[in-house]
Parts: sequence; C-alpha cells; structure tokens
Amino acid sequence: MASTFTAMDHSTAEQWGTIVEETFANQPRVAETVLQMLRELSDITDGFATDQLTHCLQTATRAERDGADDEVVVASLCHDVGKRISIHNHAQIAAEMLKPYVRDDVYNMIRTHQDFQGRHYYEHLGLDPDARDQYEGEAWFELTANFADNYDQNSFDPDYDTLPLEHFEERVRKVFGSLGPTPLG
Repeated sequence: MASTFTAMDHSTAEQWGTIVEETFANQPRVAETVLQMLRELSDITDGFATDQLTHCLQTATRAERDGADDEVVVASLCHDVGKRISIHNHAQIAAEMLKPYVRDDVYNMIRTHQDFQGRHYYEHLGLDPDARDQYEGEAWFELTANFADNYDQNSFDPDYDTLPLEHFEERVRKVFGSLGPTPLG
C-alpha cells in the first residue's frame, strides 16, 4: 500500500513502517545499480592503457589475490565508479556511495586514495607527491597506502590476468545488500 501523505509532517508511524519494509525489500536494486555503473566504465579510457572498468577489475583482482576481506575487495572494485559522474571528485563520490555499507577505514581508503596514489604520478602534474603525508597517524593510513601502492597504481595492464565482473557480482550484492544506517528521507 502506497503512503498517501504529501509532506513528511503529515506522515504516520504506520506509513513509515511500510516505507521501511518496502525499502528493505528493494535494497537489491542498489547493488544492481552499482554493477551497471561499473559496466558503464568500459566506455571511459581517457588516455590510459585500459578502460576504467578493466582498471577497477584489476584493482579488485589484486586485492582479492592479496587476501583482502570482502569490503576491501568491493571497495577496490568500486573505487573509481565516481568517474561515471565526475573525474575531479570521483574518489569522494565513490566513498559516499560506499559509506553506509563499509567500515570507516575502508570508506577513508576510498575517500583519500587519490592523494595516496599521487606518490606515483603527482610530480608529473606539478603536485606534491607526498600529499599522503597529511594523513600520517590516521588508523587507516597503512590500509590506504597498501591499496594505492599494491592494488590501484599498477592496474592498467592490458595483459594482466584480470578476473571478470561476474566473479565479483555476489560480493557486490552482499556488501550493498544490507540496509545502511542512514535515514530514509
């Protein structure tokens, strides 16, 4: 039954109970939307040796092969999904998409990964290759450095034995399948 209120000020607890129930039942659409956004990265190359989907798949493949947990593997897969919307703030977009579904250290890993990855190329752009140093002392520093140095910066290899998206789909559904702790409004 659809709610009939036209302003939240006029809603009832019973109507919100229905909304929560239907939202929970429809939660799988979040994972399907993320998977579709990932597939759409295959259209973006922007001068790299691989398209951005392949780059994300390689990053997740390296994370999995290194023994990373599901949240880190899925975050590795999704770390550049924000490029579907905007290159300049893609890390923040991806991090905010992941935030309700992953622990804080994984969220911060994605949110700041560009500055950590900058160690490998910022000098070519006239930027500070030590930009990651501003995060020294953070509990998630080592996790993010490992992600940037061992999974992300070296994942543009057309010849790498990359696992396909289908390999990661169930993990994506698992991570994005829970109803995050954020309000529904």
